[in-house]
Amino acid sequence: MTTTPSYTATFRVNQSPEAAFAAIINPRAWWTGAFEGDTTALGDVFTYRYQDIHYSRQEVTELVPGRRVAWQVLDADLSFPKDRTEWTGTTITFDIVRTGGQTEVTFTHVGLKPEVECYDICTDAWTSLIQGSLRQLIETGKADLPELAEPVT
Repeated sequence: MTTTPSYTATFRVNQSPEAAFAAIINPRAWWTGAFEGDTTALGDVFTYRYQDIHYSRQEVTELVPGRRVAWQVLDADLSFPKDRTEWTGTTITFDIVRTGGQTEVTFTHVGLKPEVECYDICTDAWTSLIQGSLRQLIETGKADLPELAEPVT
């Protein structure tokens, strides 16, 4: 039996792995929405809310400077899929590697697969955030935060 891969996005930047790591652990600078709590130490728990569309509570479960960040979604409430808790139990990871003179960042939302109802809407949002504002933050030190589209229900 084959399993469907989770959503992944990869990009390269002309910055150090340390610069990429510092940007990733500061999601307030690249992820549109409201945050409560810290995101910089192992075991930190934070909440994220985007209007009345998305709420999630996440725990920092891996933090390897310059190499890896992982957040476990402890609780989620998405307003648009039938199963509002689709993100609960998923894991958001960032793997950082030096490749030649560049740094490669691979983002994976483990559990966000095509058979999940929110897949199309969530991957569009992730693509905007990861390939757009996070990449820009790493490259320039400043991100233009995107205004995320309202899901069509």
